Amino acid sequence: MSRLDEAIEKITGQQPKERTPVWMVGEQLKDILRAEPELAEIVLEDLEGKSDALVKCEKEIKAFADKHKSGNSFCVIPAEAERIIREFFGLPGRGERPTARTEKAPGAQVLDLADFL
Repeated sequence: MSRLDEAIEKITGQQPKERTPVWMVGEQLKDILRAEPELAEIVLEDLEGKSDALVKCEKEIKAFADKHKSGNSFCVIPAEAERIIREFFGLPGRGERPTARTEKAPGAQVLDLADFL
């Protein structure tokens, strides 16, 4: 089984059975991976041992929608949802190459050891 197939299987395992916002996040993430299979490894690392990753990602999309609502309605266009999904899972932007990963943490900074020389 390829890493892409493993990632899609893992995503499917976290999706609820009915068409909910969390299910839709999983579908959009699978679409991203089908278009860019080289990102499967990154997603697999994030999903490993985290059974609620899709739920947490959907909450970030919902928070964005709530912040940008107009009256009693709100919407997140696919490009906005994709940006949020990519940020959540640490994926590069569309067409960008993956770089070495650093652990995601709020306010985390990457130190270049060459700066100390």
